[in-house]
This record gives sequence, structure tokens and C-alpha cells, in this order.
Amino acid sequence: MTQSLTVFLDLSNETLASAIVIVAVSMLLYNLTRNFKDRVARTSSAVLGCVTIVYIGDVLTSLEPGLGTYEALLRFQWLGLAFIPAATFHLSDALLETTGLPSRGRRRRVVRLLYSISAFFLVLAAFTDSIINPQQFGTRISMGAGILFPIYVVYFLLNNSVAFINVERARRRCLTRGTQRRMAYLQFAMLTPVIGIFPYSVVLGAGQEYTLNALFLVNLANLVVILMLLFLAYPLSFFGSRLPDRVVKADLLRFMLRGPGTGLVALVIIVYTDPIGEPWGLPGNTFLPFATVAVILLWQWIIDLAIPLLEKRLIYPDEDDDQMVKFQKLSERYLSRDDLIQLIEAILEASCDYLRVNTAFVASVIDINTSEYEVIKTTGQMTQLDLWPDLNKLLQPDEISHLMQPNLHQWQSFWVVPLYSQRSAAAQNDPLIGIIGIMGIEARSSEIDLTPDEVQTLNTFVHRAAQALDDMLLQTEIYAALEGLLPQISLTRSRTAELEFRPGRTPSLKGNRLSDRLQIIEQVHAALRHYWGGPGLSQSRLLELGIVQDMLPQTNGNAVKALREVLTQAIEKLRPAGERDMKSQEWMLYNIIQLRFIEKRKARETAQRLYMAEASLYRKQNVAIETVADAIIMMEKEA
Repeated sequence: MTQSLTVFLDLSNETLASAIVIVAVSMLLYNLTRNFKDRVARTSSAVLGCVTIVYIGDVLTSLEPGLGTYEALLRFQWLGLAFIPAATFHLSDALLETTGLPSRGRRRRVVRLLYSISAFFLVLAAFTDSIINPQQFGTRISMGAGILFPIYVVYFLLNNSVAFINVERARRRCLTRGTQRRMAYLQFAMLTPVIGIFPYSVVLGAGQEYTLNALFLVNLANLVVILMLLFLAYPLSFFGSRLPDRVVKADLLRFMLRGPGTGLVALVIIVYTDPIGEPWGLPGNTFLPFATVAVILLWQWIIDLAIPLLEKRLIYPDEDDDQMVKFQKLSERYLSRDDLIQLIEAILEASCDYLRVNTAFVASVIDINTSEYEVIKTTGQMTQLDLWPDLNKLLQPDEISHLMQPNLHQWQSFWVVPLYSQRSAAAQNDPLIGIIGIMGIEARSSEIDLTPDEVQTLNTFVHRAAQALDDMLLQTEIYAALEGLLPQISLTRSRTAELEFRPGRTPSLKGNRLSDRLQIIEQVHAALRHYWGGPGLSQSRLLELGIVQDMLPQTNGNAVKALREVLTQAIEKLRPAGERDMKSQEWMLYNIIQLRFIEKRKARETAQRLYMAEASLYRKQNVAIETVADAIIMMEKEA
């Protein structure tokens, strides 16, 4: 019985050690890929790296390697054991700096000294017996304490105690209840892995770490370390993030379930397939692939079902849930322009097949008075049309009343049908205002000769085409509004963090709210998109700039006109000397800004006029916007 329990605890220890490696590596990758620019995230990665190294050594030694390899792995673990005190102190220093108390040089020098001391301990542990003394115990190696091990213990305890005090200082500097709670989580959670990896076996007698009681305590400690690592991920994920709290929580929840969660499920199946399958007569090597794949697929299915419920329960309060559902529905119902064009193409092809013709098109009305159109989609061989129908002359008074069932009209070699917006209230009084486009079908005869069934079916196709075009125009307006409004929503987590902690030696609140170049580029892009009117201009945070305020007397106090004038001056700085040339590379950036934003021309037309591909135009357009933003930054500095 005792031997079976020992084997079980040994297997559990191997499983838990592997689980710690999975969780620690997952958190390490999470920090490096999301918040690497934040100092807290980088230093916490050092702590996680030390934990990972120690438990990788535990996993590899459980494979029962040769004595030489066994000893080398135990010495390899000291890469993490030697540096964990320095990394913990480094993390506490980063937390203090985050709360507004950066190092004046003393803590920075202490951090460097501690890493140097840790490197010295590593050399002693790796190449001498002064820290650890290997002793053979059967087929394994047990580490005894060397003559300098007590010095390491003092170093370990002293560093972690000071780190605990530093985090306590950081917690006291938190002003909000939420930041105080997260800092308290960190204060205890970050010490748990450190205490969990301490080499307790060194202070025990040779082979004592393999006894039943020792294995039980090791398993319990490993389980606590796993829970604390998961617990540690929560407060760490907020540091350096510009996203709202709910987004950070939702992102962390999904990552933990799909990353470490999937890894742990797979690990359990791999380790316990043999013990579980043996009583049922299922050979482990044969059953393992099937069991692993089946359980992982089942786990992913459970995650898909559980995430909405978990997010609603843990992340979104009741008053926010309804708002988030509406935003999610908008995202689900939003169709891209390509999606809608594909739908229009399918409608045109179905119309051609039904009426037995080869060519059809849908065009959007840009200006009714000038008969200006944009071809959205064509099917079949269609030549470029220079002359478009005049809708004012095309519609007869007696036909205007048939708004929901438009009639065909003969025009050149096509039968054309006006497409109406079903959302426009003005269309009820003036159908010309409600017209958003036309649908043209190749005329199969000189006169319209449709049967009643064909008329009814065609009206169905026309109605669907009008709906698709109407949705396209509406979503274009939504996108244009969002492009102007989203840059103005400037209060991110990085902004709220400035108000969550007590002011430090150097005030964290900056007078200039537009000190970030990327922020100015975003604001300039939105303002240019709404150059002739819209929230991107009227609600722009560029209105806070000194050069805009200085321009107010010249625009009779109109801030929007002042900002437009500043944008014009910045654009003119891009203008080369001499006569304007559409083919010159020197004029390219100026021409892009003028055509796309000042003259409001579409991307395709602008690309054609500048003799470049449409994809290349978008890349050059970003460069042009950045150049205008840099010109505004320079103007602000000069002012």
C-alpha cells in the first residue's frame, strides 16, 4: 500500500511539475507578446523564467536519466534558483516605479549588484560543491548542503523580505480600491512561486526528499504554486495595457482556457492514459492518440459554450451586459464592402440567368443633378460608359408613385431600374431624393417584353439589390463616423493609471495631452477624413494645441475653422516648388492628401490619376498622413 501510494505521489509530482512549466511558460509568452514595453511585464517575465527553469529540471529528472545527467540537471536548476531573489527584487522595484517612485539610482545599483551576486552563486553551484554537494542515493542523486549554502539562504530570505516590503509600499501608494486589491494580490502571489521553488531537499538528509511524507508535501506545494501562478496572471495583465479592464479580463480568460487550460488537459490525458486504460484492456500506446485528440476537441467545445456564460458572470455587470450585446450584434451583422459586392454580383448573375442575357450592372448615385455615378459591380462584358442616364428625365410623373415597385426604362442597350433607399423618409415626398443607384440589365429586344412572372421575379432581384446597396451606403456612413469618433475616445488604461497612484517625485500628469506622436497621427487622420465637416474635425483633440488656439482670433473664435486652417498650413508644407505634377514622385504625398481628403476623391480614382496601384496608394497615404502630423508637431514646437 505504501509503495503504491509512493508511486502515485511520484507520478502526481511529475504531472504537477509539468503543469507548472506549462502555466509559467504560457504566462511568460503572454507578457512578452502583449505588454513587453512595460517594465513590470518584463521583470515579471524574469521571475517566471526562473520558475520555469527550476521545474523543467524537475520534469527531466523524473525521466530517470543516468547519474551524470541527473547531477547536471540538478545543477542546471540553479540557473533559476540563483537568480530568483534578484528577479523578485527587480519586480518589486518596477512596481514601485509604476506607482510614481522611480529609483534615484540607489535601487538601480542594488538591482545590478543583486544580479551580479546571483551570477556568482550560479557559478559556485554549477562548477563547485561549495553551495550544493551531490550524493548518490540508489539510482538517483540527492543534493546536500555545501559550506556556503547558509549564505545563499540568508541572501534568499533577505531579498524576498525587502521585495515584500517594496510591494507593500507600492500598495500603500494606490489610491483606488481596485489597484489596492490588485497590488495586494501581487504582494502574496509573487512570493508563493519563490517559496515553492526553494531547494528544501538540500537541508534534508540524503534521499529524504523521496519519502512518502516529503512527496506529499511537495505535491501540495506544487498545487499551491500552480494556483498562485494563475492568480498572479490577473494583476500582472493590467500593467502596461491600454485596453479597458473588461477587455483585459476577457482576453486573459480566453487565453487561460485555450492556452494553459488546453495544455493541462492534454498533459493529464498523456500521463494517465495507461493507468486508466489498463483495467479496461485498452493499450496505452494505441489508445493515447485517440484519447488526446478526443479530449482536446471536447475541451474546445466546452470552452465555446462556457466563455459567454463566464464573461457574463465574471466580467460584465448587468447594466453593461445589454450595451455589450448591442455592440457584438453590430459586429456580427456588419458586412464588409467585399461581402456586399459579392451579394450584388450574385443578384446580377441570377438576374442574367433568369432573363437569359449576358450583361448587368449596379451603380451608386453620387450626384443626381450632375448624373454622376460609381459602378459598384458588373457581370458579363461591359464597356466603359461615359454618359449616364439623367434620372430627372428618365422618371415620368405617373411612374414616381410606384416607389416600392420601380418600372424598367429603356436606355441605350440596357433596361435600367432606379434603386430606392427604404430608410430615407424624404423618399416618401420626393422619390429622386430616395434614389441611391440604378440597376441595369442588357436589353434582349428593342422594347421591354417581360412576362408578368418575369416582372415579379425581377422586382424581387431589384429589391434585394436595393437592400444591399442601401446597407453598403449606411455602413460606409457608420465607418466614417467611427473613424472620426474613435480617436477622440482617448481615456485608456494608460491614462487612468496616471490617476490610480499617489503623485511621485516627478508628477505623472502631463500638461500636454497630445505628447504621443502616434496619438497625433491618429487625430490628424480622423481630422483629414472629416476635413469639410464631421466629428473627426469638430471633436478632435487637436483643438487643444496651442497653434489652434493662436489661430482663433483670425477665424472669429471658430475652433473648427482654426483647426482646418492649421491642417491647410501643414499640408502646404508638403507642397514642392514649381507647377503641380501628377506623375512626379516629389509631388506624390501632396497630391495624395489633396485628392483623397481635400477634393474627397475615391481611392480608385486617386490611384488612376497618380498612376499607381490601389494597394500602393494606401501605403503612401499613411506616409502622407504621418508627414502632415510631423509638420503639425514641428509647428507646435516652434510656437
